[in-house]
Amino acid sequence: MEKFLHFHLLISILVVLGNANSLSPLNSTYIMQTRKRFMSIDPTKLPDPPMPSYTFTVHHRDVFEKSKFKDYDSLLENRFARCYARASYLASVLESQDGETTPQLVPKSTDIFYGSGEYVASFLIGSQMTKNYLLLDTGSDLIWWQCGPCEANKCYKQDQPLYDSTVSKTFRIIGCNHHGNKCRIVNPAYYCNLENFQCRYDMHYGDNSQTKGFIADDVITFLVGHWSSRVTFGCSKDQTGELNFTSFASGIVGLGRDLTDGYSLPSQFGGNLMSMCLPSFDSGKGSVLSFQTSKWPRAKSAELLFNYRYPSFYFVNIYKVFINDREVPVSPSWWNFNGPMMNGGMFVDTGTSYTAFPHDFYTVFRYIFREEVNDIPMAEIPVQPFDTCYKEDPNGRDLYFPVVKLYFGSVNSSTMLFLAQQRVVVHYRGLYCLAFVGWNSERSVLGMAQLQGVGLTFDTVASTLSFDIDACD
Repeated sequence: MEKFLHFHLLISILVVLGNANSLSPLNSTYIMQTRKRFMSIDPTKLPDPPMPSYTFTVHHRDVFEKSKFKDYDSLLENRFARCYARASYLASVLESQDGETTPQLVPKSTDIFYGSGEYVASFLIGSQMTKNYLLLDTGSDLIWWQCGPCEANKCYKQDQPLYDSTVSKTFRIIGCNHHGNKCRIVNPAYYCNLENFQCRYDMHYGDNSQTKGFIADDVITFLVGHWSSRVTFGCSKDQTGELNFTSFASGIVGLGRDLTDGYSLPSQFGGNLMSMCLPSFDSGKGSVLSFQTSKWPRAKSAELLFNYRYPSFYFVNIYKVFINDREVPVSPSWWNFNGPMMNGGMFVDTGTSYTAFPHDFYTVFRYIFREEVNDIPMAEIPVQPFDTCYKEDPNGRDLYFPVVKLYFGSVNSSTMLFLAQQRVVVHYRGLYCLAFVGWNSERSVLGMAQLQGVGLTFDTVASTLSFDIDACD
């Protein structure tokens, strides 16, 4: 009877949490086998099934870049560098007075493009249906891709065929009168060329790279039903600092919040729903990005908060953080926006690998996590960039680490994002390291390591972000 009650209690807990897979143990042998399979994937043979309207195939970027590295740990080092560069860029934007980039805050030593992003989607562009991979970025509001014919030596080499606007029969240049306010007033990156009345842009990034071109539109095609949609995009002719761009992707899809007359994809597709599944980092499986539909009815929910300083960002109403059943002791009001700079809060960013907390909060978070690890020896010397690492078991036994619970708005099961195992720790160079970091900002970023395999639905009318754990894997 006692065993039955324990089993019944465990099943009840799993039902509340929503998915038993979150409680699977960590085993270094299994992890290494999974990574070995991942490293053997041929990216030219990835399935890319026909998609219905407003739906795109999504892959993690490492599927395309892994051939550059000798092993998975080397691949991880590159991911850490991307995360650092992205965090430096975001900090420079968030802490500046005018919301613009301050390049000196981004390390000069890094050759990682800030807008790299962690996920790509495949697009069929123009009348020729040229297939290109574009990086997904919830932190920007422009869609752009390399647009031939390029200025001499100004386009970087890309793996996919270069889109050529002179060949596409559906290509159109958009003049200043079409988006006059955007070109002249709203954003200094856009301006009207008075010689030909093209709406031009000049985007500068924190790593000294930039892209320049003009606003145009063309069609993207969805093979199911042979349906197409016209989208406004940046026809990029000049990529200065091209060594900082990555060859497997030809541009960026801005997924910033739906804004009136905006250039982001949600703004253009209208409606209020954007759903995405984010494949696990070591999975070669494709997943989906969809608009105007919600796919995961079992999802937990957070409120989307509007920050007038950064209207494109997806801020959420983080309320409390627990490690196992221990609360990180800060008042819920600590997370609120404050001051004219709208400091504080947490936002979701597809370009950030690992969740970042302000240093003061992270120090307490880390301390509690260490206290909650019971029977796993801590490494005396952690591996960079982490500060809390544990030794893998020499006998290969399964290991369980503390779980992290993020609550949004209140403490109950319907507002809880439950994080366990590889959403909490990362296996790197024979150690398990806490997959959260501290950074020099008063804001927090919810990163993709914590959301890998999670189904996300952004509803800007209801102002909610829904999470469905393990919906994608």
